Amino acid sequence: MEATQLVYDGSFEGFLSAIFLVFERKLTNVTIYPEHNQPPELFATKEIVITETHKADRVWKGLRKKNAGKNVYQLYYAFLSEKRGVENLLLDCIKYIFESETPVFKNYSNPSVLKIAQIAKMVGREKHRMEAFVRFKLTTDGIYFANITPDFNVLPLISKHFEKRYADQRWIIYDLERNYGLHYNLEFVEDIQLTLPENFNTSITSTDFFTEEEVAFENLWKDYFNSVNIASRKNKKLHERHVPKRYWKYLSEKQ
Repeated sequence: MEATQLVYDGSFEGFLSAIFLVFERKLTNVTIYPEHNQPPELFATKEIVITETHKADRVWKGLRKKNAGKNVYQLYYAFLSEKRGVENLLLDCIKYIFESETPVFKNYSNPSVLKIAQIAKMVGREKHRMEAFVRFKLTTDGIYFANITPDFNVLPLISKHFEKRYADQRWIIYDLERNYGLHYNLEFVEDIQLTLPENFNTSITSTDFFTEEEVAFENLWKDYFNSVNIASRKNKKLHERHVPKRYWKYLSEKQ
């Protein structure tokens, strides 16, 4: 049977639309790829998947019906990992879910279920660390701004946390790696894209972009951090276990 390559727009709704197409046409020899990361396949029929919300909703509702509880969100977490080939891992797992008469998320004897659980755990860990290590700076426009470069696309997962925690402030959390961010305007959170100035340095709190008070507070915090730091009691390994080095770039005291 000729292979089919389904190419979707990169969104979760687009991916679920592709899944709908697989079941609707009973496709067996099929692979799914995002449009920005599709490998050349000389012996496959390529088809562009149109994102259709109602079809995506049907797939998601069907998955939730088959598996009660929050375990189904492991699929979404794994999708946000953006790992190469994760779509086909998810496809294999989703087929197994619909074929099974009982919930399958704890059946780690299945390779796809086990791998999805492992990836989802990694994404969940990154989500919690972003919620812990994001640091805002007050811009001259009166907006609290934070930039991040997470390993996975966790912005959709941290949105509610920051909306609840900072409901009385206008803020932006911007993912420099994926060139999009979240903007809270005191009413709701929206996705945005920015064109940052060429002279914008994420590691320097410059008065060109941030208020003088912000610079003063940052310097005060650095002085406090240095004053309470006891060099003789420093445990570098323990410190890096709790605050891994790749998150230091978000902390002003580490600059």
